[in-house]
Amino acid sequence: MRSALGRFAGVGLAVTAVDVVLLVLLYRGLGWPLAAADLVAVAVAAATSYVGNRILTFHNDPFVRWVYQPGAVALVVIVAGLADLGMLLVVTGGSPGLAALVGAKVLALSVAAVIRLVAYRWVLFQRVRRTRQVRPGRPVAPGEVRLSVVVPAYGEQERIASTVQRLRTELASVGTDGGLEIIVVDDGSPDDTAGEAARAGADQAIKLPANRGKGGAVRAGMLAARGRTIAFTDADLAYSPDQILNLLVEVERGWDMVVGSRRHTGTTTLVKARRLREIGGRAINVLTTTLLLGQYRDTQCGLKAFRSDCARLLFGQTRIDGFAFDIELFHLVERYELSVLEVPVRVENSERSTVKVARDAIRLTRDLIRVRRWAKQGVYAEYPEAVSAGPAGS
Repeated sequence: MRSALGRFAGVGLAVTAVDVVLLVLLYRGLGWPLAAADLVAVAVAAATSYVGNRILTFHNDPFVRWVYQPGAVALVVIVAGLADLGMLLVVTGGSPGLAALVGAKVLALSVAAVIRLVAYRWVLFQRVRRTRQVRPGRPVAPGEVRLSVVVPAYGEQERIASTVQRLRTELASVGTDGGLEIIVVDDGSPDDTAGEAARAGADQAIKLPANRGKGGAVRAGMLAARGRTIAFTDADLAYSPDQILNLLVEVERGWDMVVGSRRHTGTTTLVKARRLREIGGRAINVLTTTLLLGQYRDTQCGLKAFRSDCARLLFGQTRIDGFAFDIELFHLVERYELSVLEVPVRVENSERSTVKVARDAIRLTRDLIRVRRWAKQGVYAEYPEAVSAGPAGS
């Protein structure tokens, strides 16, 4: 099966050839005025691009859904076409030879391509924003208990017991009203983290045979959870457990995914993160624009909650085991048109974090490239098992 990237590149090359060849034929071969020849060439190339991408390009990729919005496509084509024509006339002076004509056309196509890229991204952003900000009104999510809390842990033998006990205490109201499940996933620790979690009262203490990374640990816990709402938080409880109640309420109000945001205007920070780590976090948010269409204040916050059916859909597709798994989640949310709510958090940064800014920034960049490649190649399911009542905004 040819990859979506190959199909998209093939359509692009074909469209460029149509544009240039038709311009030369009309202007040099048939003697048309330059402006008329260019406008016709642009129109035919645009139509070819629209039809080719709609038929051949992997249509479930959020980045290419613009081909299903004819009105937006037409408007962008007109603006880019006028820019193309203007550049061509300015560079050639209106009566070019063949070499000058082709050279000017290539330059004009480059300018028009930038305009189209910016415009289509804006169109897609508007679509993503509309979708993710609408609660879809689904029925009650499936599950045996009201809330499951997944705690990924590595080398936490000394404090995992206090983590489990604090979760149990501060979420006691859920335990008596619908049921609470605490799941600790020991990510291949060299110590007895899983054993200590079980002795402290964790409902499930999952021991992975080898260290896979936070993404792998969270995935294992999410797929094992029995709650109607499933949240995950860090073992150091950088976000106090009582804040999970806020996320639980919003999920039960109808949101598919509720995420904490350290950049939210309502967020308070009790202990400031080190400057280097804070800069690294901001850099990560900039990098995510290469993969995500929506604008999210904070993709890496370690406090997130999901409807159970949405959690199984998303984590059934995730492939990243490292810290970029959060960004992969947002990409899948956009792909499957699920709703997202960002909420403020109260941050208590831990000095024992296992995050290494420089090392993990390199790994995250590598994983962003992998996710984007997988998306173009059609690795993620095109028609996954649907959550109750269809996509957000339907």
